[in-house]
Parts: sequence; structure tokens; C-alpha cells
Amino acid sequence: MFVEILDREFLNNQVLDYIIACAIILIGLITINIVRAFFLQSLKRWAKRTTTTLDDKLIHISEKALIPVLYLGTIYLAIDKLNLHPILERTLDAILTIIATIFVIQLLSNISEYLLRLYLVRQDNPNLMQSFRAIMPAIRIALWAVGFVFLLDNLGFDISALVASLGIGGVAIALASQGLLQDLFSYFSILLDRPFELGDFIVIGDYMGTVDNIGIKTTRLTSLTGEELIISNADLTASRLRNFKRMEKRRIVFKIGVVYQTSPEELKAIPEIIKKIITSIPEATFDRVHFSDYGDFSLNYEIVYFVNNNDYTVYMDIQQNINLALFQAFAENGIEFAYPTHVTYLQPTDSEKVLAKE
Repeated sequence: MFVEILDREFLNNQVLDYIIACAIILIGLITINIVRAFFLQSLKRWAKRTTTTLDDKLIHISEKALIPVLYLGTIYLAIDKLNLHPILERTLDAILTIIATIFVIQLLSNISEYLLRLYLVRQDNPNLMQSFRAIMPAIRIALWAVGFVFLLDNLGFDISALVASLGIGGVAIALASQGLLQDLFSYFSILLDRPFELGDFIVIGDYMGTVDNIGIKTTRLTSLTGEELIISNADLTASRLRNFKRMEKRRIVFKIGVVYQTSPEELKAIPEIIKKIITSIPEATFDRVHFSDYGDFSLNYEIVYFVNNNDYTVYMDIQQNINLALFQAFAENGIEFAYPTHVTYLQPTDSEKVLAKE
């Protein structure tokens, strides 16, 4: 009697098939609850004991992706054991395909966001949050576009014409907005490669200033004289620029000259005087000093030292102190600085020589 009941057919399926499908669903639900109650909860308790929040985010992403996939897999296994009407079977396949595609796109989007956040944490740079907010919408749009085309292909649509039209349309849009796209890609290049950041003092050709804002199309600088400089991102990435904010120390080279009447003993003493002055300044590191050349009206010395600070004001303060100390030291030692002079030698004529003899 019981066997006969199991062998009875209802909607092209035996009662036993329905019981097996229900058993699969029941076992699947029990398994999902076990995974959620023990495995995921253990991971959550472990993540709470850590100092970073990135592991919490990863567990949350895994839970959002894993649980729906388990539910979907359980339903698919249960339905696969049944003989369904072709229309109903195609409808269910289409629904499952749509749901699975949405889950996969959301999973990839969450993983991309997690990896970007992990990159930002490792870089330890709050200015990169601007790039994160700009990149994530573009990544989501690209993922959803690829997922939509993939879904249409799996649903049986002919996507070759769609892909071709999208390609032609993309080429037309790219040609029409070539300048804007070039600036946009340059913007992402600046944010990811970070040749400069907000607050850096940079020099591009004849322009220099402090970076105030990095926009999608342009970057804005505040010059030393106060006006705002607006430079396209494409020009910035195509130019050679100097970033003074990241300079750890500044190399300084300058020259001084003394008069030709300076004695050899004084010429030999000058390097030691200069070295003593520079080494006495805390933020300056002496490198060298040499009697470099004979000038038109001076004997020239070349001095090289380093300022252990990237602040231009600090450098000027140190140079001022060196100049004042040199002036005082030369005055105390009777050494005279050179200045532009011209000496004229007069040769007496023959008549003047005769008169001089008489």
C-alpha cells in the first residue's frame, strides 16, 4: 500500500520524487543553519577580537555571498530531480540564472570594494579616499554592464548585434570626448600612481604652486603669488614635474669671491672658516668648499652644503645666518669681499719721460 502511494504520479512526477525534493530542501536548510550558527559565528567572534575592521567586512561579504548561494543551490538540486513542463522548466532556469547573475555581480563588486579598501589601509593615506569614491561607481557600472550582456547570452538572446552596436557607439563616444577621456584616465593615473597629493608643492615648467584640488578634468594649484593655477590632468601626466614636498633634504650650492689682494695664507684659511660656520648650524650639513676659479675681478670659492629640511623658509634662514657669519668672520680676519672693479694702467709718453728726467 505504501509502495503504491510512492509510485503514484502527479504532474508527471511520482510521489517519491516530491519526497526526495522536499528532503533535499530540508537537508539543505539544516546545513545552511549549521554553517551560519557555528562556522560564521565563530569567524565573527574572532574578527571582533582584532583591531582592524577589514576582517569584519570580509566575513560580512562572505556571509552575504555564501548563504544565498547555498539557498539557490539547494533549490536547484531539489527542482532538478523533478520532471517539469518545458515552459515551467525554462522559466525556472531563467529565474535561477537571473538570481545567480545578480549574486555574482554583487559578490564581485563587494570583493573589489574590499580590495580597494585594503589597498588604502596599507597606503595609510587619507587623500586616496577621493580616488576610492571616484573609482567604485565606475567599477560597479562596468560589472553590471558585463553581467547584463552575460545574462542575455545565457537566456538565449543573440548578443552579437548588441555587442557590435555597443562597440560602434563606444568608438563614436570615445572620438567625440577624446579630450575628456584623456583627462579622466590621467585623473585615475594621478590618484593611483600618486606623483603628488593634496598639499604638495610642485613645479611644472614655468608654473609652481601648492596642490589644492585634484578634479576629474583639472588640478588646481595656489601659486606663491596667491593666484589659482588650473592645469589639465593630461598636461600634468605628460609633463616632467618636481615635487618639493617629498624632498627630505635640499642641496645648496653658492659662490663667494675675495679680492686679488688677498694673501696666500688668508686664501688657505677661508675654507676652514666657512666649514666652521656651516657645521655650527644644527639643520645644515657641510659637504665641501673649494677655491674653484679665477674670476675677472675676484678669487672665487664654491660652497656646497645640505639643509635637512624641505621648508624653503628654513633654507633661507640658514643661508642668511651663513651670510651674516661670513661677513663677520671675514671682517675679523681682514679678508675683503670682491666687487666689480676696473684698474686702468697709464703708460707715460716720451715727452713726459724727458720732463721727468729734467
